[in-house]
Amino acid sequence: MTDKTHDLHDKRLADAWATLQSHADEGLPLNPDPSRVAFADPEFLLRRETRGIRMQLELMKPDLEMRAHGIENTVVVFGSARFRSEEESGALLAQAEAAGDGAATERLRRLARGSHYYEQARAFGKLVAQYSNDKDPEDQLFICTGGGPGIMQAANRGSYEGGGLNVGLAIALPMEEEANPYVTPALSFKFHYFAIRKMHFMMRAKALVAFPGGFGTLDELFEIITLVQTKKSKPVPIVLFGSDYWKQLINFDFLIDQGVISPTDVNLFEYVDAPADAWDAIKRFYKL
Repeated sequence: MTDKTHDLHDKRLADAWATLQSHADEGLPLNPDPSRVAFADPEFLLRRETRGIRMQLELMKPDLEMRAHGIENTVVVFGSARFRSEEESGALLAQAEAAGDGAATERLRRLARGSHYYEQARAFGKLVAQYSNDKDPEDQLFICTGGGPGIMQAANRGSYEGGGLNVGLAIALPMEEEANPYVTPALSFKFHYFAIRKMHFMMRAKALVAFPGGFGTLDELFEIITLVQTKKSKPVPIVLFGSDYWKQLINFDFLIDQGVISPTDVNLFEYVDAPADAWDAIKRFYKL
């Protein structure tokens, strides 16, 4: 890790960096300038024609940082950003009730029914971290989430409380909050491109644990199931946490009856209802 930031003071880069720094310090706009070094020219790098370069950079930057921190094997945790801890959920509900906001109160009451998933994701993250703490680097597993609130925060929080490093792969969205405070700072990344973020989820994934969630959770879940089903990815444990939720949400038997999936496709994943059972599924798969 000694060959990174100090390179900015190398004479080959110093002039380009100084130009950017001076503009930032003085609050000046970086207007188009044909004479500016190309890699130090944000206006150039943000052109439509340079999209491929930006995508390469989004792939490379987190990859280099994770390698530098020994992150080779991850357990990816997905789930709703809207489920909060029991304490926070109760406080938000009380606040809405006190304000007389009927719509917010009803919405928060519905979400409060899922607050136990936050606590279970937190417990699961802690189990993974505690397992890895005394293992050799090549045998360690690290929690990786989308870096946001809710279930993502819970899993990162559990890992943090268990003494482990953990990864957050956030996405730049208008309504998205900053990365949650439990992500290891050096492993907190933000993406513009969903596609590159998806690649990073899978590049090191040794397991997926999907807690109840909405569109984003379903998107990531079916992405991974499809990659494993089509053998574009090696088989990994795919764990659906909260059997009642998932069985009500998705009728896999109907898909089998319609012939659009094979009966054996349901063997690609399993249901669990406790943090220890989710961890046991991973241990059983890898004979840990």
